[in-house]
Amino acid sequence: MKKSGKRIIYLAFSLLICLLFVMVVYQVHRSLRTAETIERPWNLCLVNRDYAVPAGYHPPLLTLSNGQKVDERIYPDLQAMFDAARREGFDLHVASGYRTKQQQKEILYARIKEYRKQGYGTKQATAEAESYVALPDHSEHQLGLAIDIQIKGNTNADALYRWLEIHAHEYGFIQRYPKEKTDITGFSYERWHYRYVGKEDAKTIFQRDLTLEEYLLH
Repeated sequence: MKKSGKRIIYLAFSLLICLLFVMVVYQVHRSLRTAETIERPWNLCLVNRDYAVPAGYHPPLLTLSNGQKVDERIYPDLQAMFDAARREGFDLHVASGYRTKQQQKEILYARIKEYRKQGYGTKQATAEAESYVALPDHSEHQLGLAIDIQIKGNTNADALYRWLEIHAHEYGFIQRYPKEKTDITGFSYERWHYRYVGKEDAKTIFQRDLTLEEYLLH
């Protein structure tokens, strides 16, 4: 093949690579613009591995009797849910509510350190920790809308979490990280982690068996 022919093929190939690169950049830019311009009510703010806590976000906080904090707007429904659970004989409490960015960072580092002590290498320990603990600014706890519910006293944990799976949506809460949808949420199953979205949206999410990602993004 003559040099001129090779040059033409080379130029055509280079042009194709440049075109593909431009298309990829355009799609990424478009998706970022879409993510940035999506405006949702406070109760439907999406925070996960891909979506961060909005810059400057400061929820109005209320301190519970055990010192944990939550967004004050979820308190009436949270109290109603706990009252209903207690009438069923369950003794429960919010083990973790609102967290600052620094607190989230400390929890993540502590989990990594724990895995390192168990013999994991740094990379594997980090991966294991991040499957359960969100990165700072990517935790729903920083919204004040997520709660980790745990038992007290002699309450049967399995019975409590079954009750929550069935009834939490009646009070505006959803189980955030279901066992069968870890590939969608990006986090391992946590039967104690519930997220407030409001009664109407929680009912729809529950009835359709959706994750928050599926509900908001599809």
